[in-house]
Amino acid sequence: MQQITVLGSTGSIGCSTLDVIKRHEQRYQVFALTAHSSVDALVKQCVEFKPQYAVISDGTRLDELQAKLSASGCGSQALAGLDGLVFVSRHEDVDTIVSAIVGSVGLFPTMAAVKSGKKILLANKESLVMAGKAFMDAVKDHNATLLPLDSEHNAIFQCLPQSYQTLHGAGVEKILLTASGGPFRSYPVDELKFVTPDQACAHPNWSMGRKISVDSASMMNKGLEFIEARWMFDAQVDQIQVVIHPQSVIHSMVQYADGSTLAQMGNPDMRTPIAHALAWPQRVQSGVKPLDLFSVARLDFEEPDFERFPCLRLAMTAAREDSTLAAVMNAANEIAVDAFLNNAIRFTEIATVVENTMSKVASPVTTDLEEIVAIDSEARVVAKSLITR
Repeated sequence: MQQITVLGSTGSIGCSTLDVIKRHEQRYQVFALTAHSSVDALVKQCVEFKPQYAVISDGTRLDELQAKLSASGCGSQALAGLDGLVFVSRHEDVDTIVSAIVGSVGLFPTMAAVKSGKKILLANKESLVMAGKAFMDAVKDHNATLLPLDSEHNAIFQCLPQSYQTLHGAGVEKILLTASGGPFRSYPVDELKFVTPDQACAHPNWSMGRKISVDSASMMNKGLEFIEARWMFDAQVDQIQVVIHPQSVIHSMVQYADGSTLAQMGNPDMRTPIAHALAWPQRVQSGVKPLDLFSVARLDFEEPDFERFPCLRLAMTAAREDSTLAAVMNAANEIAVDAFLNNAIRFTEIATVVENTMSKVASPVTTDLEEIVAIDSEARVVAKSLITR
């Protein structure tokens, strides 16, 4: 019986994780659930799964959480803030951490789990985007097990020989990182400045939270995954290629030196990579229907358009640096996306804010987490000032 902490349990990946866990109650038990501010959703999950701990990262909601947990009779103990997240991530009774928190707040609890030698199921891109070298060094130093939850990285992992978790020695020449192209793949470029948050969040294939949906629409999400793939698989930037694949049936591919290209295919449902990572190296039912190739009928591929998707270009530029430029980029993007969702800037101004912040904030080479967080904070201040102007 694996004891599991789900960081970000009320988000789309967290809910999908709990759906898979519920299908295998004899294998998995929930130790802790966490949310940012969704108290009611968190309490509802606690009533069903009865974890020992429930953590709300917004400390101002702790009293509310405590009262509602007490009234529910589920027996879960309430914790709050970063200390609470770190506590349930490194607790000695926990075997597996599902890191599904969106944003930079996921870095410290995920790193705490790594340093405790846990099995990490990683969906929090920012941990590798902000601190890729430090994170992967810690995985090795503390003998942690790192398994990718992003559908693309999970696909790459499945296409590699089981004895290899990096490209070295596996005969791999290139990773083909697929992307749907989002809702604006064929939208007139000169009209993108007029699109609304609801339009940006209407992804054609995937059901995701609003922040990730906007990132997918701008293809910043793919840029973050590009950086993540570099660190997770110890790849050179030139070994990673982004491929637009509108059907989202092939989740990524790996090309080998002998001319072979292996692809992992399936319906666009996050429960597939979640079930794979939870049970690895075994396989369990995920609740996802098998792929019907006859209904898919065709598979299309395109090169990305950097005029349409400047955020992807910025991320690929940051990926070539060993500095903290990617952390600056990520922080600026989080601020810009929030501003767009609140109608403070236009969709096309997200890339403008990110690029200008990248040019204004120093990005030294460092693996010190406190320094990385300080750079992240500075980038947020600069991005907010650009938006205010």
